[in-house]
Formats: sequence, C-alpha cells, structure tokens
Amino acid sequence: MSNVAAPAGPPQRRPGIDAVAVVMPAHNEDQHLDRALRAVQRAADELQRQRPGVAVRVTVVLDSCTDRSAEITAGYVDADPRFSALDVRLRSAGASRAAGVRAAVLSPQRRAPGQRSAPLPWPGRTWLANTDADSQVPVNWLVRQLEFAEAGADAVLGSVEPDPVGMDPELLRRWLDRHPFEENHPHIYGANFGVRASAYLAAGGFSTLESHEDRTLVQSLRSLAFTVLATDSMRVLTSGRTHARAPQGFGAYLRSLGRQRPPAATGN
Repeated sequence: MSNVAAPAGPPQRRPGIDAVAVVMPAHNEDQHLDRALRAVQRAADELQRQRPGVAVRVTVVLDSCTDRSAEITAGYVDADPRFSALDVRLRSAGASRAAGVRAAVLSPQRRAPGQRSAPLPWPGRTWLANTDADSQVPVNWLVRQLEFAEAGADAVLGSVEPDPVGMDPELLRRWLDRHPFEENHPHIYGANFGVRASAYLAAGGFSTLESHEDRTLVQSLRSLAFTVLATDSMRVLTSGRTHARAPQGFGAYLRSLGRQRPPAATGN
C-alpha cells in the first residue's frame, strides 16, 4: 500500500467535535487491561482539561471473556461515569468493534448521580477513537485526534510501537526496520485509529471479519474520497506478544516476522 498522501491545498475545515466515543474490544486481557484503561482515562482527563465542553465516553467490549477482564472493567465503570462495559459473545475483533460503536453512539451516556443522561451529538460532531485492550495510549491521544479532525481529517491513522518488555530483541529490530516512525506512514492499526462518526457510517462501519476490519474500513473511506491522514504524533505502545488473539492480527504478524530468516551475510 502506498504512503498516505496529504490532501492538495489547505484541508477543508470540518464541524467541531462535541463528543468522543472510545471503543476498546477485549478478549481475556486481564494481564494488560488495567494499564490500557488507565491510559485511556488519562487521555480523557487531558482532553477534558483542555476542552471542558467535549463529552467523552469509553466503551469496553468484553468478548467471550473467561478471565478477570470483566472484574477489572467493572472497577472503572463503578468509579468513572464515562466508562461502560458491553458483554458480547462474538469472538471477532471486527464484530466487537462494531458492537461497541453502536452502543457508544446510540445509547444514552451514563452520568454521575443526579445528572440526566443524554445521547451523543449528531454523527458529524462525534469522533470515534479505537484502541485495543493490550495497548497503552499516550496522554495526548484524544487531543491530537481532535486537532486533526478539526483541521480537515475524516480519519486518523496513528502509529504503534511493540512493548520491548519480554519481546525478543531480534524480532523487535526486524519490526522497527520495517515500520519506521514517521508522518504519512502507510500502516493501519486498530489499536490507534480515529474516525468521524458520520464518515464511519457512510463507509459502512467495521465489518464482522475476525481480522483486518480496520483495513477494510479505511479502504472504504478512501474509496469515498474521505480525508485519511497518518501520523506518528500520538504513538501507542502495544503488546509485543506473538500468540495472536485474531488469526491474522498484530500478534500473528509478529510471529510470521519472527519466522523469517535473516539475509545471508556477504563478504567483500
């Protein structure tokens, strides 16, 4: 896939964002989930510190979990009215993301005691931010996405970095060689992907594929001439595990990369 080209001329300004819906699918992620939710909470706090008028909700989609993921999520739901959980039995990253978007956009927002619930604004003023339960977003994650959105982006593709802790150094080196950190990168990661809700709906939303639901959506967005930008300015740290949750997901890619033989040494 070719690099993401910047739009010709100054980008067309879009309507301002009044609400952000964060969607995080999780399948037996109790080893990573607390750190992932804490990072999202910090990013939400920072966004609302800078933009107090922007509503934020976080939907954790618990897909066929049999570990402590539901218990960990419940702690955030009980303590923070911006958080909610959705229990599904889909066993599909794409279907889980789609279910999370539907729940976040269509259901009333849970408020603190004494406050009335309210739906999110119309889709043109709502931003969908997607990440994964084994990933940690940076504190500027939501702020940066809204800056891109209000400058003309319909979707933003962030970069990811595998967590070096517990990861084979040679595998990490191979990954970094193939994925340099740069603006306008050609990569698509479900762990770091934002899209305006109106564009998401026009493009058909996430498919129910077990893998590559993010790529399929981005291809549809591009085919409809939506503005898709790629950036390294809000990099997400993600698990470097090679036992994959999705059959063709990030972990499966790392495993295949680790099986590749290094190039033969050459003499003078």
